[in-house]
Amino acid sequence: MKKFIFVLLLFPMGLLAQTTLSVKIHNVASSEGAVNVAVYNSDETFLKFEGVVKSGSTKAKKGVVTLEIEEIPEGEYALAIFHDENGNNELDTNWLGIPKEKVAFSKSKMKTFGPPKYKECAFLVEKDTKVDVYF
Repeated sequence: MKKFIFVLLLFPMGLLAQTTLSVKIHNVASSEGAVNVAVYNSDETFLKFEGVVKSGSTKAKKGVVTLEIEEIPEGEYALAIFHDENGNNELDTNWLGIPKEKVAFSKSKMKTFGPPKYKECAFLVEKDTKVDVYF
């Protein structure tokens, strides 16, 4: 019974630890389609569809768009962003798997031979956090 009461007392504290992640995406090439953001929290799941912790999407606007993702628990995260210009809700790639639409990552860029690793993109969320990302 004491454990149950202890858990009930801690439950509201867990709710207080939820934060808002504000992602400002720069250099959006056009106002066509949408800009999509995927949030990951581990190296094992980074860039895997089933590994997305949270996601968000906003209408594209040439220049800069901002997207807020709410109720993110405090912790370490990495972002993957793509500009879905044709609005088909998927990242279009060529026959080699190279993206044909613009992609970006938190704290890192696409490498010559593939995407960056999770740790190269990771950042801490300890309170409401703002992140700037550049295409």
